[in-house]
Amino acid sequence: MRHTFGFVLGVLLTPALIYGAAWSYARAAGSFDPVAREITDATHLYGAMALMAAVGLVVGVLVVARWASPLLSLIPALTLLGWSAFFLVDPGRALELPGELPSRGLLDDTADAGLRMLLGSGAFALLGFVLLVPAGTPRRWSGRHDDFDDEEYDGEPAGRRQPEYF
Repeated sequence: MRHTFGFVLGVLLTPALIYGAAWSYARAAGSFDPVAREITDATHLYGAMALMAAVGLVVGVLVVARWASPLLSLIPALTLLGWSAFFLVDPGRALELPGELPSRGLLDDTADAGLRMLLGSGAFALLGFVLLVPAGTPRRWSGRHDDFDDEEYDGEPAGRRQPEYF
């Protein structure tokens, strides 16, 4: 059940992470002038930074959560790495993909530009590898483990047992 829930949540979180990172990156990049070294639109910049922080927080939870199924981080990781590999094989087609997605009416062209920028810069590949690492740990696949053997369990939680010296 844990892996089913992790798979479904991973499928739902993948577009949220991708579009959240892309839209906030594009919005932040358009909110300051690097040549003049000034912020041109503070409201958009602060909103973009807040969304980037939220995406970073979700990614951090996916990476360190021991309770989560590895599928929760594996689904977004494989999506990002697959799209990055597709970009290396056929960059033109991979960069056209954001314009063909069904979210066309929901988001403005800022998200599409952000998707293309993060894909072309390799940031999606980096994020994909960050999310892939937790899926490779055996402990995440098998579920919760306690710090004691079943044969030696005397009814006390592992942290309250007295050490045996003999």
